[in-house]
Amino acid sequence: MTIIENRKRVAELLRRVRLGEMHVRDALLAFPDETDDKSIMAAYHALVHYEADEDLRHRDDLYREEQDDYIEFLSYIMDRGEDLPDNVIKSYEKYYKSANIPHTKDTKGFLESFFRFLNI
Repeated sequence: MTIIENRKRVAELLRRVRLGEMHVRDALLAFPDETDDKSIMAAYHALVHYEADEDLRHRDDLYREEQDDYIEFLSYIMDRGEDLPDNVIKSYEKYYKSANIPHTKDTKGFLESFFRFLNI
């Protein structure tokens, strides 16, 4: 797949999670693997953070709305095949060298990536 096709695929995953049509875990497993596209990596991290903040989103309506708008914003840009803004990419790069996108589509691959994400 081309970079633009991969970005459109990621945009659809973000949208489906945002609308409650797909669980975050399933979306993360469906991300394009073997990518060095910084926009895709940033979108991956945004989705991980979206899931990590689930409890806070349930308690704080304003926070939920802002986070939902952010995911929608990312999906809109990625659907057009464009790079995410530099400030978005850099906000994730300072914490992670790369996305821990699972290289195998099973539970083992997901868990290995998740534990790398947690630095365990």
